[in-house]
Amino acid sequence: MKIKPNKIWIDADACPKAVKETVFKASARLNLPVVLVANSYQAIPHSDLVRLIIVDRGDDVADQYIVDHVEKNDLVITADIPLAARIVEKEAVAINPRGEIYTEENIGEILSMRNFMKELRDGGSITGGPSAFSARDVQEFANSLNKLLS
Repeated sequence: MKIKPNKIWIDADACPKAVKETVFKASARLNLPVVLVANSYQAIPHSDLVRLIIVDRGDDVADQYIVDHVEKNDLVITADIPLAARIVEKEAVAINPRGEIYTEENIGEILSMRNFMKELRDGGSITGGPSAFSARDVQEFANSLNKLLS
């Protein structure tokens, strides 16, 4: 899958620094605007291509801002699966910080699995979350991002 986004959006509060840096490099290389949306200040490079939008604190405020402003074919980086599902509904593309690309073909199954795992965690059947973010995850993200943008 290749796309030509008008903009790259980052759900920035929980996005790892190494992923943001990878996106900033791609932005500079491809002359693509990047918008980070967060509840608090984030360090960003001095560039006309990179903007930071700080939204009010609260559940899903940043998510709603992204959904309200994303356009068809834009790219959104998020680990939030419900947000990714809303992005895909708007005919944009979502990718998580570990490099998994969310599409119309896979988002329903991924969302169902997320909800099932949440029920198990809420019921105490599963404790703990995903493995620690690693250099391998950054590389997988960079590979997926390059495939999408090349």
